[in-house]
Amino acid sequence: MSHRTGVRGAGRTLLARLGPAPWIGPAVLLIALVVLWPVYEMVHTSFLRISTSGFVRGSAGLDKYRKLFGETDLPHVLLWTVVWTVAVVGLTVVLSLGLAQLFNQQFPGRRLTRWALIAPWAASVLMTSIGFKWMLDRTAGVLNTVMTDLGLISGPQDWLGDPSTARPWMALVAVFVSLPFTTYTLLAGLQTVPGEVYEAAKVDGTSGWQTYRLITLPLLRPALMVGLVINLINVFNSFPIIWGMTQGGPDSQTATTTVFAFQLMNTDIGESAAMSVVNFGLVVVMVLAFLKVSRWNEES
Repeated sequence: MSHRTGVRGAGRTLLARLGPAPWIGPAVLLIALVVLWPVYEMVHTSFLRISTSGFVRGSAGLDKYRKLFGETDLPHVLLWTVVWTVAVVGLTVVLSLGLAQLFNQQFPGRRLTRWALIAPWAASVLMTSIGFKWMLDRTAGVLNTVMTDLGLISGPQDWLGDPSTARPWMALVAVFVSLPFTTYTLLAGLQTVPGEVYEAAKVDGTSGWQTYRLITLPLLRPALMVGLVINLINVFNSFPIIWGMTQGGPDSQTATTTVFAFQLMNTDIGESAAMSVVNFGLVVVMVLAFLKVSRWNEES
C-alpha cells in the first residue's frame, strides 16, 4: 500500500515539475510541423539549385535572390500587390462597418439577410472566382450579353484580358468573399457595447455621428483590429481569386507576389522559393508595422 502511495506521489511530483508542458506540448508540436518546418524548408530551398524535375543540383548561394531581384516584372508585381492589399482591405472594412451597423439594428428580414451574407464565405473561393470568370467571359459571358442587349457597349469586351479592367473586377471579387468574415467580426464587437452608453450619450444630446465617432468606433477597436490584421494577411497572400480569374496574366500584369512565386516555379524552383521567402518577410513586416502604427497594446 505504501509502495502505491509512493508511486502516486512521484507521479504527481513529476507532473508538477512539467507544469503546463503536457497540455501545450501537442499544440507546440503541431505548430512546429505545420508552420516552422515548412518555413525552414522554404528558406533552405531558396539557397539550392534545383532542376525543373525536382532534383537538387547543389548549392546556389544567393544566386536565386540575385536572379529574383533582377526580374523585370518584379517592380510592377510588388506595386500591384501593395495597391491590391490596400484597396481590397480598405473597401472591405468600410463596407463591413456599414453592414455590421445595419445588422445590429432591428428590421424585418434581418435573420434572412444575415444568413444570405454567409453564402460568399461558405462557398469555395476558387469556385466563386471561376464563376465570375465565366460571367466575364468574352464570348459566353452573361455580362457582355446583358450590356450589349441594353446598348451599354457596342460589342463583347475582354474584361479579364486587359489589366485595366481585370484588376477592378478581381478586387471586387476579393471584397465580395471578404465581407462576411469582417462583417460578422465587427457585428460581434458591436453587440458587446453596453446599451447604457448610448442612452447616456442620448441624454447628453450627442448627435448620431458624434456617438459613432466618439463611442462606437473606440469600443469597436479590438474587433476592428482583428478584422484588419486577418484581412491584411489573407488578401496579401490571396491566390485562388487571381489564379482562378487571370492566372496573373497577361505577362504577370495582374499577379501579386504570391501568384508570381507560383509562376516562377515553372522555370526555377529555387527562385520561386526565394520569392516565397521575400513574401513571408513582407507579411511579417507589414503586420508588425500595422500593429505598431495602430498601437495595439495601448489602452484607449
